[in-house]
Amino acid sequence: MPVTALYPEYKYPSRSRQELYGDDILVHVGLRGNRLFAAPSTHRVPPAMTFAAFLTDIVTPWVSSDPELDPQGLRGWTLDGSAITPEDTATLADLGVGHKSLLTFEA
Repeated sequence: MPVTALYPEYKYPSRSRQELYGDDILVHVGLRGNRLFAAPSTHRVPPAMTFAAFLTDIVTPWVSSDPELDPQGLRGWTLDGSAITPEDTATLADLGVGHKSLLTFEA
């Protein structure tokens, strides 16, 4: 049952708002179609990080915990529900990754 607020504004700021992380952002990373990784994981990264460094430093160690998954076969990237084709030299900011963006892929 929905509840109606008695005041027009929300007085409680998010505890994960971007200014609490300085120059870094939170990025949610999800693997579609894998039951071991049923929910996305969240990582704190600088937006100036290249996509290649993001794969090497963040994604590969995370997906390597599944012994049946090949980290070299990641494909089908989406950013917040839209398909993207990331280049290794592009930064996360260049790709449009923002605070609390969701990057998903298939393996």
